[in-house]
Amino acid sequence: MEKRVLFRSAWLPWVLLLPQLVIIGIFFFWPAAQAILQSFQMEDAFGLSKEWVGFANFVQLFQDSAYLESFYRTALFSVLVAGLGIAVSLALAIFADRIVRGAMVYKTLLIVPYAVAPVIAGVLWVFMFSPSLGVVSYFLERIGYNWNFLMNENQAMALIVMAAVWKQISYNFLFFLAGLQSIPKSLLEAAAIDGAGPWRRFLNVQLPLLSPTTFFLLVINIVYAFFDTFGIIDATTHGGPGQSTTILVYKVYLDGFKALDLGGSAAQSVILMFIVIALTVVQFRYVEKKVQY
Repeated sequence: MEKRVLFRSAWLPWVLLLPQLVIIGIFFFWPAAQAILQSFQMEDAFGLSKEWVGFANFVQLFQDSAYLESFYRTALFSVLVAGLGIAVSLALAIFADRIVRGAMVYKTLLIVPYAVAPVIAGVLWVFMFSPSLGVVSYFLERIGYNWNFLMNENQAMALIVMAAVWKQISYNFLFFLAGLQSIPKSLLEAAAIDGAGPWRRFLNVQLPLLSPTTFFLLVINIVYAFFDTFGIIDATTHGGPGQSTTILVYKVYLDGFKALDLGGSAAQSVILMFIVIALTVVQFRYVEKKVQY
């Protein structure tokens, strides 16, 4: 039977929830409400005067070709970061699950990137791939490949994708490793007795049982690509060259803090918020149906 906690008073559960509700209200709902209000206004850079303009900020955004191009860049960037991050992390978790000697050292080294701040991660990758000082760019030049992410748009996108994936690998790795270790060994042994090889055991036994973990990480990685990669982009490319790495979250910063277009920046943040909410709802509504619990 399902165990339930019964409270003698009706207000006690709300008292216990109150600290979390206050935090969510102050740091999420209140800023979100302020952004929605500002998106319908036009105000000066110092916030001294405001004018109600309705949907003018949104209309102007969708007439801006640079803003529309940022949608494509954001979609490409999020797909690459989420897809590569999940695939690489799953592969590393499989190898770590099979290692017997030195497993703790191997797992610890894979967890280290999670402790690195996004800005520091961006700076590390800039040093490695710097056209003049980078170790990686030096070896790329030795084999005849000209690397200069400051001038090449595709290389700049590749750099921020690699940095973002590296930063998120540890988080994904921990969940995949925990999921693999929770799979009963008897299922794998039974599959091996039936003649299934390592690849077949992974596809037919381990991967279906990892589907809840994979679905959870898919949602988390998409949100990560949309929001938490701001520090990496700001430390590596600053949205350049040109605007080739200016994704939606970074364009909010450029238009709001650089161009001082507070109303337009607020409208962008509202659109970005609804995009992430819509993607999350779609994933839970349709993708979750293929998850095997």
